[in-house]
Amino acid sequence: MSDHNNHKEEQHGKKPGTKREMSRRQFLSYTLGGAGGFMGAGIIIPMIRFAVDPVLQKQSASDWVKVVEESKITNVPQAFTFQVHQVDGWYESDAELVAWISKDSGGKLFALNPTCKHLGCTVNWNDNPAYKDQYFCPCHGAHYTQDGKNLAVAPKPLDEYTTKVENGFVYVGQLHANTRV
Repeated sequence: MSDHNNHKEEQHGKKPGTKREMSRRQFLSYTLGGAGGFMGAGIIIPMIRFAVDPVLQKQSASDWVKVVEESKITNVPQAFTFQVHQVDGWYESDAELVAWISKDSGGKLFALNPTCKHLGCTVNWNDNPAYKDQYFCPCHGAHYTQDGKNLAVAPKPLDEYTTKVENGFVYVGQLHANTRV
């Protein structure tokens, strides 16, 4: 019967009570592979962190920016420039933006972004005699109503800034889709 057990163990390629030893080649492969992986991770992880870190930063709501005195606003749109501090990834800058600010027929104040929704050119008020009392884009002929509603060429209305009046001054905030049209 013991002869039968020995025969079974030989068939499986194991000798009873012997441990499998690691060869020199296997030891070097494991050691070099582990050390190489550790060094590679030491190089790659900081690079990934550098690339992904700006995305992981908390986005803060935009601050209100003082633009103009409320008394200067009329029913006719006027362009006003203002500066905004921007942080774009690792790059910080002060950008100069423009808002067309006016009052609607009910006397409510609103501000539009002058970027055309067709291809991003800058629109102007009453710039083309053919389109009186409208915003007109000189690049491709898009035009908009005073409220920013798209009339031709452009697929969407002009974007609108959130506005508030405080202590006699007009402040603009976040840019969003036009809710007036």
